[in-house]
Amino acid sequence: MAKKVDYYKKNPLIHRDRRLSKSSSKWVRSFSCEDLRPLIVCRGPIRKEAMDVYEEMGINHYGILLSEKDSIVYPNALAPELRQLTDPSRVHRVPDYTGASKEERVERINQIIQIAKDNNYDSIFAGYGFMAEDEEFVAAIEKAGLNFIGPNSITQARAGKKDEAKRTALEVNVSVTPGIDDVTVRTLLKKHPTRESLLALVKSEGLSCDEKILGDSKVSLESLANHILFASYAKGIDLFSIDELCAQVQVEVTEMFRKYPRSRVRLKAIGGGGGKGQRILGASLLVAKEVTEEAIAKAAAEAPGLVREVLNEVKANGVGDNKNVLVELNIEQTRHNEIQLLGNGEWCVSLGGRDCSVQMHEQKLLEVSVTKEGLEAAIERARAAGNEKEVKSLQNDLAILGRMEEEGARFGQAVGLDSASTFECIVDRDRHYFMEVNTRIQVEHRVTELCYSLKFTNPDDPNDFFVVESLVEAMALLARHKKRVPKPERIKRFGASAEARLNATDASLSPHAGGIIRYWSPPIEGEVRDDQGICLNNPDTDVFMTYTVAGAYDSNIALLLTKGENRLESYQYLSRVLRKTKLRGTNLATNLQFHYGLVNWFIANGVNSKPTTRFVVPYLTLVGTLKEEANKLDPVTAFLQMKKHYAARIGEMFADEPEAQAAELKNISNILDRKGTLLTRPMEVLLDDPHLLAGWLSLNKDNFRLEDGRVVWLRNPLVILDETYEYLNMSYDPKAPAAEIIWDHDNKVLQDALAFYSELRKRLKLGKEDFFKINELLQSEKAPKGFDDSTWQQVRSAHFGYEAGVEILGTLFLIGDRTKFYDFCVDEDMDIIIPEHLNDPDLQARMKKILVPPPATKADEIVSPCGGMYYAQEAPGMPQFIKEGDHFEKGQPLFIIEVMKMFNKITAPFSGTVDKILIEGGEGVIVTKGQPLFKITPDEKFVEVDPKELEKQRRECTIEYLKAVLS
Repeated sequence: MAKKVDYYKKNPLIHRDRRLSKSSSKWVRSFSCEDLRPLIVCRGPIRKEAMDVYEEMGINHYGILLSEKDSIVYPNALAPELRQLTDPSRVHRVPDYTGASKEERVERINQIIQIAKDNNYDSIFAGYGFMAEDEEFVAAIEKAGLNFIGPNSITQARAGKKDEAKRTALEVNVSVTPGIDDVTVRTLLKKHPTRESLLALVKSEGLSCDEKILGDSKVSLESLANHILFASYAKGIDLFSIDELCAQVQVEVTEMFRKYPRSRVRLKAIGGGGGKGQRILGASLLVAKEVTEEAIAKAAAEAPGLVREVLNEVKANGVGDNKNVLVELNIEQTRHNEIQLLGNGEWCVSLGGRDCSVQMHEQKLLEVSVTKEGLEAAIERARAAGNEKEVKSLQNDLAILGRMEEEGARFGQAVGLDSASTFECIVDRDRHYFMEVNTRIQVEHRVTELCYSLKFTNPDDPNDFFVVESLVEAMALLARHKKRVPKPERIKRFGASAEARLNATDASLSPHAGGIIRYWSPPIEGEVRDDQGICLNNPDTDVFMTYTVAGAYDSNIALLLTKGENRLESYQYLSRVLRKTKLRGTNLATNLQFHYGLVNWFIANGVNSKPTTRFVVPYLTLVGTLKEEANKLDPVTAFLQMKKHYAARIGEMFADEPEAQAAELKNISNILDRKGTLLTRPMEVLLDDPHLLAGWLSLNKDNFRLEDGRVVWLRNPLVILDETYEYLNMSYDPKAPAAEIIWDHDNKVLQDALAFYSELRKRLKLGKEDFFKINELLQSEKAPKGFDDSTWQQVRSAHFGYEAGVEILGTLFLIGDRTKFYDFCVDEDMDIIIPEHLNDPDLQARMKKILVPPPATKADEIVSPCGGMYYAQEAPGMPQFIKEGDHFEKGQPLFIIEVMKMFNKITAPFSGTVDKILIEGGEGVIVTKGQPLFKITPDEKFVEVDPKELEKQRRECTIEYLKAVLS
């Protein structure tokens, strides 16, 4: 019996012996890192990954820093990694990682450094959290004589802050997005417009500035103002108010709208990242018939509130914080590509790209590799298939990738990159623009690791080398040996890779915190599962331990990765991983089914298609229309009506033969009854989950056609039914619970039918895909060659019995047709065609509620739409959105819910008056989903829909659907 492999703890794709000290080469041994003593200051999957990599490198003295917020706010969300690191002397705690104010932040930095020193750590690794890009944090570490495993503070200053990175990009001839990067300078100059007033400000505030700069009349006003601003940050004072900053941003946004009509503008806090600290405004101008000054003013009026939101999210709203915000043109039809960089301060190499365009709320969801080798192979396959437009499209991608890789390496060298970073760009057809550099390892770094390994060769002996397959390992290597590390050669591992971010979100992809994971099936072969240690079983009992999904951090639970020789293969692997993954829990919601449906949409429509960053919302809206239509269909009613149809049909066929009629009626009733659950169970699953239905409709788009509104099968519906059970992970498995698989008697009926058609195909010398030909032959009473008349009639009778009732599956295709599902498709250029109606904001909002109906509420209440932290005002010191006695209009902001690091401004679903506010306090109060917040009097009375009327409508709609599938 083959030994069972633990693909969580001993996965050959990501786990290996990394101890260079064991090499026979003296040169290789000299790069051992076993004496490195790192403190891991981050959470999430990267903390567990760093622990694994360090242990595999032979680093025994490492520690982890925990945030007490986990155990205080969410008592059951304790760090699961503690099942692996059992030495309590290497586990340290702070109240939280960054503090709630500037003073707390400074205190926390000093506390972390002291913990490192007191416990004999010589280096700090901060993963991919905010602290990994915090120049002040890194500089303090360096000043304390510790190593930072990541880019140094000078690189952080030149590349990590979005405004400085943009200026650096311009200096080294890298294309950038149109916009401004100095709104704080402009704000200061609005208040102090002359050199004299600026110098007076320096004196009155006692700022420590460079006298050479102050005395040089050739220094521009802008440069002088910028220098003074940095002096104010050092002293911890503000030279203008947030209101003044907001007013200046509004002015700049107004000018952007005038310069680029029918465009949106993006605001980005310079310290943001991971989708946080960014907002887009101007949606109304995209669809405006005429862009008037009034329309521009109305759109720009959103800017002050959004500025406060982004500063709140990145905690840059304190006195003395750098509050600079980039104001950039939002490139609408854009793809988000990024280049992995690695350097040692002297050399910098590019390691291919990743397409991260599939995202929502600026949060990446699905990331796929983009490499020179992968694109070249895809071009050859497309050329062999005669798809010349696809060839041209892929050649364009290859050219853009080459330019981005070259620019990325040039940028990295210019800023002295001495670790891992990511060069992020937006791609607009045949152009690309530099967006930002993330001076840290990225969440999706393993996408690159699965495509390339790094070969470090002895410059004196080409046969003396070592190979690194982990970027975390490479970062430790560079931190320990710095400029001794030679420039590596990138070596191809696999042709393609893909990553799906498993998040705690509901069916509409809104954050859903507080759920409890009670079971998670083990990883399968070919799957890389990166989580925080959630899947580390109890070390004593080897039983899965429950885990609470905390709302204090972002929504990511795990990263699921696969590889393949090409993108299609990697997507097919990913589809299998998603299908086989079983997650169970209490109040648990994830985007697992969203990913499964989406990946299969790409498999069916083209894995080389080019989704833009605006893909997901209309796709979700489309899925919502599927759900709305699916709610009208009742498979049990359909099955019972179908039985009546067959009874009527038999009655007509044997109208003059009463005895035969009775026998045949009984026979067809028995045949259909045997298929009842065989047909209705998978249909109920598909109708219940629109994400599953979207994937199923995509995979089956070429298996039918509509003729005069009727479904015509192009493949055997029984084969499709068998594939449907496989697609739903409900294929027969004697070890699985009956509720999760096809039932024994249903499986026997299905397998008997499949065996019959397999034998029939052999006799007729036809293939599995020749159902249409077989069906035509079976319509004729004349026996084909190889059959006598008697046998042929038995075959026809058996065919009728096997196929009877299976046509009910065709109603699912009608849902796709009625929602225009197949209009959302890919053209020959590999661009995705999104029907215009799916961009309608009102439809998008309505479909979001179809996917996840709002919590039940009384007519005189407004409740919290989700769990999280409640805020009654936009920012500290600001007035409340609403007070008791106030009248509010539909769409008016009422409160903010912070959930999983995202601030969600909740607007009124209707107009009315607040009678009573039911929650005490307005600064960070924890609320639960459905919790009443306000007692209100609505302006209009709500009329409840009669459930019996709804049931009647559903029955009538189901009967209407059946007419198109029953002949």
